Amino acid sequence: MSSLDQYLRLLRYITPYRFRLGMAIVCSGLVAAFSAAYAWLVRPVLDGIFISKDQTLLLVLPLALIAVAVLKSAFNYGQTYLITYVGNHVIADIRQELFRHLMKLPVSYHDANTSGRLVSRVTNDVMMMSNAVSGVLKDLFQHGLTFLAMLGVIFYQNWRLALVSMIIMPISAYTLTRVGKRMRRLATSGQERMGDMSSTIQETLAGIRMVKAYGREDAEAAKFQVNNRAFLKTMLKSNQVFSMGSSYMEVIGVVGVAAIVWYGGMLVIHGDMTPGAFFSFLAAMFMAYNPIRRLSGANNTVQQALAAAERVYEVLDLKTERDHDHGTATFGGVTRMIEFQGVSLSYNGQERTALAGIDVSIRAGEIVALVGSSGSGKTTLVSLLPRFYEPTAGQILIDGVLLSSYTLLSLRSRIGMVSQETVLFDDTIANNISFGREGASAEEIEQAARLAYAHDFILRLPDGYQTVIGERGVKLSGGERQRLAIARAILRDPPLLILDEATSALDTESERIVQLALGNLMKNRTTVVIAHRLSTIQNADRIIVLDRGRIAEVGTHDELLRRNGVYRRLHALQFQSATSV
Repeated sequence: MSSLDQYLRLLRYITPYRFRLGMAIVCSGLVAAFSAAYAWLVRPVLDGIFISKDQTLLLVLPLALIAVAVLKSAFNYGQTYLITYVGNHVIADIRQELFRHLMKLPVSYHDANTSGRLVSRVTNDVMMMSNAVSGVLKDLFQHGLTFLAMLGVIFYQNWRLALVSMIIMPISAYTLTRVGKRMRRLATSGQERMGDMSSTIQETLAGIRMVKAYGREDAEAAKFQVNNRAFLKTMLKSNQVFSMGSSYMEVIGVVGVAAIVWYGGMLVIHGDMTPGAFFSFLAAMFMAYNPIRRLSGANNTVQQALAAAERVYEVLDLKTERDHDHGTATFGGVTRMIEFQGVSLSYNGQERTALAGIDVSIRAGEIVALVGSSGSGKTTLVSLLPRFYEPTAGQILIDGVLLSSYTLLSLRSRIGMVSQETVLFDDTIANNISFGREGASAEEIEQAARLAYAHDFILRLPDGYQTVIGERGVKLSGGERQRLAIARAILRDPPLLILDEATSALDTESERIVQLALGNLMKNRTTVVIAHRLSTIQNADRIIVLDRGRIAEVGTHDELLRRNGVYRRLHALQFQSATSV
């Protein structure tokens, strides 16, 4: 996409605010006109008052200058406010669209991109774009129109002298182009370095307890310093290029002024131009220099903003899950069976197969456990049910209908998930429980909490259900966090339930309470349980044993123990570990 296309795309976001932008342009035109009036008034002031000694002009011109100043200030306020209003609203709209789009991208995209880099896109890149929208629009209209108005005064006073002043224009344009290209490359590099810094900060702060426990503060600081220095180096280079460009422009401007003073002085000496006209011309030239300088700075800002816009558009142009969702059927729950038929999966960019030739059926209302060593494919298999990933081979059917035939919205709305890594938000307990069911009443939330054995500990908190639990529920214990996740699933009331090692990180007492809560949750539901502790799934209807992405065994707990297979070996290892403690 060319720079022009990118900027035009950026300007499309202005359409809802075109009336205010139109008013801003009108105000900018009037500011330019009154700025030109300052330069034009130099001629009557000098020729009429100081040379001709006109008494009337001595009374009128000071009042005219005051009137011009008042009107220019009023319209300057109007155009500044209106353009800032438009710019800030446009950037808020872009940021909202980008965040919404990120939420709709597939899980595989989020797997491949760190949260720090994505945060940088939403914050830093969009902030760079804001400079282009609000700042550059202001410069483009106000200073662009002011320059044109000054150009009118210049040609009006003496067109031959104006042509001499135009000699520097091609040189200035060439300098701006060269500097702009380098600024854009450096801006792209700078935004990437900023993303690296954001990623490092996010990861370190998220794992601050582990960092402190292992005494890794200095090591993490050194890691951050590498990214910080890389960003600093890019910014220093960017400032160097900007400063050199500004210096070149100033030298070019002074050379132009020197030529004008020489040629204009010759015209005044030979009587071809009055002193007032020359100084009016000179005043317009000097007053035109500031718009040129600001437009030069605006060009650098535009290049940096376009580099950021390219990264933002790169995300916005990615197809979302819903773009790939061609399902039309509405999923209401499992009435007969879930069937995996020859299902295989390989993650993007990886040669190793995560799942290979999975053939298994899960009956409606059945509790099926998945067990196996780490990396055997348990979590990958259950991630296929809400279509976080699509199989690379084979197919999944629910009640004889292809899983891909159901709409994502209806499918996920009828699936509940409780995982080992409980996801809670820095919000109230009530809002965390009702996260999966908007509009739930206080009574329904409390009933879900009671079934999850969470009601009693919630009441002991300072503000009960309105207690804010901190980021990721940091103010609660592991068992308490897990019970809130179970309460959330109970309130959602899903017909299909996925439990991903929901008790593996808990102590014995917390696990006992959570198991009671899970018992309430699993009633009358089709449930798939991933279990690390084999003792927790002995009563499952069936146990599926996975080994290196393949099904090794299927049976009940007693049946599998009687076989000399993978399950018996895993059970023996856990039993030995338990008895040796």
